[in-house]
Amino acid sequence: MIATGLVQGGAHVMIASRKAEDCETVASELNALDAAGSAEGFGGDVSTEEGLEALTAEVKKRTDKLDILVNNAGVSWGASFEDFPYHAWQKVMGINVAALFELTRNLTPLLEAAASDDDPARVINIGSVMGTQPMADGAYSYTASKAAVHHLTRTLANEFADRRITVNAFAPGPFRSRMTAFATASEEQAETVGNRVPLGRIGSPEDMAGAILFLCSRAGAYVSGAILPLDGGQSVQHGMKLFQE
Repeated sequence: MIATGLVQGGAHVMIASRKAEDCETVASELNALDAAGSAEGFGGDVSTEEGLEALTAEVKKRTDKLDILVNNAGVSWGASFEDFPYHAWQKVMGINVAALFELTRNLTPLLEAAASDDDPARVINIGSVMGTQPMADGAYSYTASKAAVHHLTRTLANEFADRRITVNAFAPGPFRSRMTAFATASEEQAETVGNRVPLGRIGSPEDMAGAILFLCSRAGAYVSGAILPLDGGQSVQHGMKLFQE
């Protein structure tokens, strides 16, 4: 969704994940859109320090400056409170938080090379509504990791201001993705989940694409440290009624 929005907005997008073939396929599909931008896909694994170094080297082979970095890789783990395993904390926090920090630090020189007063370089981190609301649904390490992503986003926004790099985060509610396929794959499932959202639906690809274009265009050049709630109103949803019947 993010890559599509950026390509349609005229950017050249590099898509990397563990599944290189999938990235190459998506890049080919985006290049067939006859959009203003283009895409290339390749493999990259942020789950280990060696993988992060290799991904950094691959990016530096392909460009000497980076206008936008989107930290989108993430994993989750679900189990009951009584059965939640210790190793689920290390895996989830490692990929969702530590890898985000490490890759951003590795690529900061490329971001600085693209940054200017009028057009800062952009870092966009993908958090979650579960990082803003006190809920877990059995995903204890995931919800804690996304709260950490939000806090780290604000921390880096403060530290990167002098470098002319903005740092913001999305806090999405339910969207269709591989991670949420268990609950949103069918139209019936998506409708059920959407009925729990104040605006009555799950997020669409256009919602995500529009948000990335806002933050990465001139419209977002003066925004840093924001946690953008792409959640249909879930971040302000509650069941409290003090005096109203």
